[in-house]
Amino acid sequence: MRFETLSIHAGQGPDPAYGAVMPPIYQVSTFAFEGAGKPGVFDYSRSGNPTRQALETCLAALEGGTDGFVFGTGMAATATVLSLLNAGDHLVVHNDLYGGTYRIVSEVVAARGVQVSFIDMRDLDALDAALQENTRLLWTETPTNPLMNLLDLEAIAAIARNRNVTTLCDNTFLSPYYQNPLALGIDIVLHSTTKYINGHSDVIGGALIVKDPALAERIAFLQNTLGSCQAPFDCFLVLRGLKTLAVRMEAHNRNALALAAFLEEHPKISRVLHPGLESHPQHELARRQMRGYGGVFSFCVKGGAAAAFQMLDNVRLFTLAESLGGVESLIEHPWSMTHLSMPEEARRAAGITEDLIRISVGIEHLDDLREDLEQALA
Repeated sequence: MRFETLSIHAGQGPDPAYGAVMPPIYQVSTFAFEGAGKPGVFDYSRSGNPTRQALETCLAALEGGTDGFVFGTGMAATATVLSLLNAGDHLVVHNDLYGGTYRIVSEVVAARGVQVSFIDMRDLDALDAALQENTRLLWTETPTNPLMNLLDLEAIAAIARNRNVTTLCDNTFLSPYYQNPLALGIDIVLHSTTKYINGHSDVIGGALIVKDPALAERIAFLQNTLGSCQAPFDCFLVLRGLKTLAVRMEAHNRNALALAAFLEEHPKISRVLHPGLESHPQHELARRQMRGYGGVFSFCVKGGAAAAFQMLDNVRLFTLAESLGGVESLIEHPWSMTHLSMPEEARRAAGITEDLIRISVGIEHLDDLREDLEQALA
């Protein structure tokens, strides 16, 4: 089945109890045993729940994996997969990434005795040189947050595979509709389902998808042991959002590309960071690796932080807020908002500057969005 069909039907057949067409919310903590020593399919909701199973099955199908796991937040998914690492292991992370990931890696994982190296993975030779005998996990994010840099997942996966290193890609910005890292050789896909997968800014969640049975077994153990799973009602909300992912992503992509082209010609904008523009240095990689560009991109305002703040204060339709991927358009200042937890020197080294603005383009009418940006810049 094709993507649009899978998003509506995978793992979501009629409920066997009463034939409900939509997966019911099994808002229950425990399930009755069939007899002494005879548990049913489910016994306790931390270990498994029908509503959660429907969501996990659907996400696995959309990413081309065999097993999916959903979590209470995107950071819960991140923390769970990082629990695969032990003291003495080595973790390699791309140096331009979501601020929350930087914080947990630098302040929590490193404190557990895991060696952490931040590498610009666009340089494949530097990546290869950074891998050590004790390297266990290679963490990628593409497009990166907020600079919209791209990583060549197929090349990175090949390097890691030759060194027996597990790879992970945070696929939040594109969703499985526009990019499938497992098909490019990556071992684990991570999502903040809070974003495009849910798409309505009303629930938080995370997901991990794999197709290796051994990895699936280890992640299932950690999900159950840590209790980081997502609650049934939240799973129901994400499933509801997932059904319209394809049509939403088309609208996000169309609006964002048009706004990026508009801003690229605006006299008050110094540069636009959008992989769908021919001016993006990795535009050809984007065309090869991705089927679309999503709804998030960044740009720099002439005049530095003062001009950026003035624009942020002037928007009327765009909402000044963190997060992304909802049907409504959001705008934010990475330096002082989403990436504030990164030390200043790390932000500057990555290329995050005070004049940078990131927008998450929603599915409103394009003309209204363009007019709002125009008046805010005026």
